[in-house]
Amino acid sequence: MLGMSSPAELLVVLFVILLLFGAKKLPELARGLGKGISEFKSATRGEEPPKVTKKSDQQDKGE
Repeated sequence: MLGMSSPAELLVVLFVILLLFGAKKLPELARGLGKGISEFKSATRGEEPPKVTKKSDQQDKGE
């Protein structure tokens, strides 16, 4: 049945995802997902996507 899942089922799914990808890879996946969602939203509105720079790039340039 596809619908609202119980908290126990959600915990099991999150645990399986953690096992598959590992704790180090999850923040990268979440960051990429968030960036993709924001680009999709801006594209559907017809706006320019926001310019995102890495902190390490700014530090290298002395900004």
